[in-house]
Amino acid sequence: MSLATTPPQEKQQNLEFLPRWTLKRLVAWIDKQFNFKCCRESVRKTLKNLGFSWKKARKLLNKANSKNRTEFLEKLKGLLDDALHNGHLLIYIDEAHIHLDTDEGYGWSIKGERFWVSSNSPGRAKVSFYGVYVYNYAKVKIFPYLKADQFNTIDVLKQLRTELPDHQITLIWDGAPYHRAQSVKQALEMLQINLQPLPSYSPDFMPVEHLWQWLREDVTYHTCYQSPTELIERVHLFEQNINSIPLEIGDRLWVKNHLDSDEEKLRFST
Repeated sequence: MSLATTPPQEKQQNLEFLPRWTLKRLVAWIDKQFNFKCCRESVRKTLKNLGFSWKKARKLLNKANSKNRTEFLEKLKGLLDDALHNGHLLIYIDEAHIHLDTDEGYGWSIKGERFWVSSNSPGRAKVSFYGVYVYNYAKVKIFPYLKADQFNTIDVLKQLRTELPDHQITLIWDGAPYHRAQSVKQALEMLQINLQPLPSYSPDFMPVEHLWQWLREDVTYHTCYQSPTELIERVHLFEQNINSIPLEIGDRLWVKNHLDSDEEKLRFST
């Protein structure tokens, strides 16, 4: 019996391994399982006819609690309304540690030739960046530091309050240890910045994650930097460039405000 004629319930059982197997392995499995020889192109066409497509996997964090995620979105709805109708600022902050060495990534190259990217092997040298997304203005700020810790976090908060002295601010970020430090909590209170923490294991609610992907595509894909200063200067230029196109920022740094029920059913956190 070929894959194309397998009953639907058996298809699901027989094809559970598909995300992990290449076409070459599938050809060998079909030969062994059904004593049926075919080529990779035949398998590819059959899989497409069965409704499969080749795609990159995405990580689903099973420890995320769906109840907490739902409660967060209820609070977020009020914050978005306040931002729209009352001018209260909604600000997201996230950190990324960007290495000087190249991110290899995908890119266009001459067919049949290797795609080489020059690297001076800077090892694990990196710069920690604080990414700030001011939702109301569709504007980003990126602050470089040697590392992300409670002291540099407080410095970022002070800079925000200096630049936005007369606004009511609600800050959304994750539960990183330095975010939960007592000194940071005191700074938030002193600076009169309201805090709405993200639910645990929920990076999909953090639009700054999209900023980091955008930055890697434009700044670190296929590029190796000679020094932290060079990387910081390039990131600063990237910040200036994207802030000139706020509509694209709003499109790419979209805020997730609903849950996919099918995804949530896959989580097993209690």
